[in-house]
Amino acid sequence: MRIAIDTHVHSVASGHAYSTVEELAMGARRAWLEGFVLTDHGPALPGGTYPYHFGNMRVLPDRIRGVRFYRGIEANVLDLEGNLDLDDKGFERLHFVMAGLHEACFAPRSAEENTKALVMALRNPRVDAISHPGNPLYPVNIDELVEEARAQGKALEINNSSFKVRAGSADACLEIARACARTGTRVVVGSDAHHWRDVGNFAAASKVLREARMPRELVVNASLRSFEAFIGRRANAV
Repeated sequence: MRIAIDTHVHSVASGHAYSTVEELAMGARRAWLEGFVLTDHGPALPGGTYPYHFGNMRVLPDRIRGVRFYRGIEANVLDLEGNLDLDDKGFERLHFVMAGLHEACFAPRSAEENTKALVMALRNPRVDAISHPGNPLYPVNIDELVEEARAQGKALEINNSSFKVRAGSADACLEIARACARTGTRVVVGSDAHHWRDVGNFAAASKVLREARMPRELVVNASLRSFEAFIGRRANAV
């Protein structure tokens, strides 16, 4: 299945990634993508961004190196209430908002508590998707999480980098993908690139989609049109 937009890409602003925005655009062009979303980590993650980073992205052009550029964030879930590390004003200027669990911001807990935190994040009208929900460090109740995403019209990510950097992700990612395919819940596919050469690398995630028999219409970023319709839905609802 072709993926048109890479919805999970980090720049040097994240503090532990190694490419500039211009280099990431070069990677997107090299991968024949139609666009990419810059989703640097939210400011609660040590060594990374400051809130000004997200507001000032408006100075960047809509197209870089011939590919569409979207403003985004991988926000950090901070607590069981699903609070995030950017305020509403910061989110207003972004096209795409993911929320996820990271050790420096939310210590791993029980499956019940991890699920509650992500469910509450999904209920935030600013949030579009949950990043790497298959991370085995954060076990979740998959059926509950998938049902909440479906009910909210949100997406769960199949994260290509998880298969390399989060050992043990494969089984959970496949189970999530199968549950999404079965229930009609949307998914989004991201490279989680921290270097420009990984932009547009969806090989492992695509294999999971095939195994899960994921319908193309459930993959938010399978086309430019479907992705823009998806992000337009939030913009109109908030």
